[in-house]
Amino acid sequence: MPSYTIGQAARLLGVSPDTARRWADAGRVATHRDEAGRRLVDGRDLAAFSVEIAHAADPDAEPSRTSVRNAFPGIVTAVKLGDVAAQVEIQAGPHRLVSLVTREAVEELGLEVGAEAVARVKSTNVHIDRA
Repeated sequence: MPSYTIGQAARLLGVSPDTARRWADAGRVATHRDEAGRRLVDGRDLAAFSVEIAHAADPDAEPSRTSVRNAFPGIVTAVKLGDVAAQVEIQAGPHRLVSLVTREAVEELGLEVGAEAVARVKSTNVHIDRA
């Protein structure tokens, strides 16, 4: 089973290493030390904790009314407008998502650099690379 350093865990959770250390110090996620004395989080524990914090992020949020479950809340970092289409970039934690949408959609949603937005992904063909 893979284990992750606090820094790696922080990157995967989309938080700072200091936040990940505070969570570990508070016992929110279990850690152990390797032979070099580094604090590690077991992969299974990290996966379970990531699901837990995702569900706890906004307990008062209304249930999603979409079939698209892969949601990436983030901030718009770039908008390139064409005559008909637009390219929108969103930074969601460590993830950069790029979407091609209509210019009309960008205008209706008020998408501009600095705006909060949620990128939703639904696909019948998803490629997965192992890091």
